[in-house]
Amino acid sequence: MAETKPTATASAVKASTSVQPKGGSNIISWLAPIVCIIAGYIIWRFILGSDAGFSKPDPEGGFWPTHKGPLGPWHRMYEGGIIVPILIGMFLMVIVFSIERFLTINKSTGKGSISEFVRKVQYHLANKNVDAALAECDRQQGSVGNVMKAGLRRYKELISDSELTTDQKVMAIQKEVEEATALELPMLQKNLVFLSTLTSVGTLVALLGTVMGMIKSFGALGEEGGAGAAAELAVGIAEALYNTALGIATSAFALIMYNVFTTKIDGITYGIDESGFTLTQSFASQYK
Repeated sequence: MAETKPTATASAVKASTSVQPKGGSNIISWLAPIVCIIAGYIIWRFILGSDAGFSKPDPEGGFWPTHKGPLGPWHRMYEGGIIVPILIGMFLMVIVFSIERFLTINKSTGKGSISEFVRKVQYHLANKNVDAALAECDRQQGSVGNVMKAGLRRYKELISDSELTTDQKVMAIQKEVEEATALELPMLQKNLVFLSTLTSVGTLVALLGTVMGMIKSFGALGEEGGAGAAAELAVGIAEALYNTALGIATSAFALIMYNVFTTKIDGITYGIDESGFTLTQSFASQYK
């Protein structure tokens, strides 16, 4: 009776993976909001609320001086209330996280065109030159190159494997690509939640500041009455609307940057999907 040779599965032969978890802390995600809010208060208190910007300053006001007679629009913004430094801090957060995401996503995009990189890899694989394809990945230096490199390493190992069927080898390559993708995508999407949150919260916080200013203005109108109170009401409404303007600007900027980054991530994700398809189709057609 002939001896039956056991057939190894893709999961059995793949005892270890060449894909390694990416290290790195995310200290910016909790440190940046704190620093930005503090910076927002400093800008509001010592720049917008500078004594030199008011005809009747309150030098003994401490944390929240009651300056009167702003000499310019920037100093009038100070009278928008304690919500203003929060909105300034949120605007600074949008700037900080936009810079952080730009640097990270720009690095993940790598060098050169992603579509051109995939075509070069396809050309090398068509000529069965896996080492040249790996060299292209080293030159690309982006997320697509990292995923492609992980798949090519498994690709190269399985060429000489005689225990697995072609379908099992393709499955092993696909699994390697999926694991590499699972490590790359979180790095691209990290901290985008701050931009998406600020898009909504910025307008709501601005509305809160506006409502608080309106309550204060109408309260003064009810207590004083007369034409002088009506003039004070008009000034108070104008001051309250500074909250709305600042909040809308913050939300609009956050929304624009969020859409820009998600579009870039979609392009990288498409390149990763295309690289995985390239590897599996190339192996299936050339090593049957």
